[in-house]
Amino acid sequence: MPKFYDKVDVLRKPEWLKIRLHRTEAFAEVQQIVEKHNLHTICSSGRCPNQAECWSRRTATFMILGDICTRGCRFCATRTGRPLAPDANEPQQVAESVALMKLKYAVITSVTRDDLPDGGAHHWAATVEAIRSQNPDTAIEILIPDLDARPDLLDIVIASRPDIIGHNIETVERLTPLVRSRAKYRTSLETLRYLSSQGVATKSGIMVGLGESDDEILQTLRDLRDAGVKIVTLGQYLRPTLDHYPVAAYITPEKFEWYRQQALEMGFSYCASAPLVRSSYLAEEALRSVKSE
Repeated sequence: MPKFYDKVDVLRKPEWLKIRLHRTEAFAEVQQIVEKHNLHTICSSGRCPNQAECWSRRTATFMILGDICTRGCRFCATRTGRPLAPDANEPQQVAESVALMKLKYAVITSVTRDDLPDGGAHHWAATVEAIRSQNPDTAIEILIPDLDARPDLLDIVIASRPDIIGHNIETVERLTPLVRSRAKYRTSLETLRYLSSQGVATKSGIMVGLGESDDEILQTLRDLRDAGVKIVTLGQYLRPTLDHYPVAAYITPEKFEWYRQQALEMGFSYCASAPLVRSSYLAEEALRSVKSE
């Protein structure tokens, strides 16, 4: 992977990108459980800026199917290479973790597993079913890879009945070949379109600050809405290392609010749009908005 350098990343990040901690008694309890039981959450490993706030609300995100991805996207810090075989015990372990942490809302994501014949679809379904069995009152949101937009694989995941299925389109169509590896913009749209056609509450996310124009963001929002997506998130792209794709601009909170208003006017049920927003941020609010329709 080539190294990228630009002046933007050398400059001090703007004030609105500084993290404000929300450490509460609930946060401390969740943190203690995670450390004591060596639980794996993307909140910690991904250094999410909203970790303290989400854990204080008893929302957490787990990553399944290992920590090695078969794709090498230029925005992502996840390792790329040859993954290990899926752990058959993982679904039950995740379910037990959700119970230990007393989560009201569990979000599950994963690396992409193009090495598996089913892309990990059966493992996804087993994980959702295990969580549901052991935690019947916990809402479940999953953030899946595109699964090559194959209806047979998507049906396996749908049948496990998560509350929300998300798949991130990540960026505008023009920048997709530069930022994502094997993933294609149109494939992501087809994945979301099929999920929506099956009555699933669908969700997607966009990173901004990669060099896209406002018109391109609006077109991406229209494409997502046309695909039946109900929930959308927009957040600032932050470069993990100098080996990753450069930041082109730091988008102001005012512009993020403008994006949010545009999305709501297009008919999205819910839009979270702010510099530090990530896919699972305020996820339980998004679910409430969908259920109230």
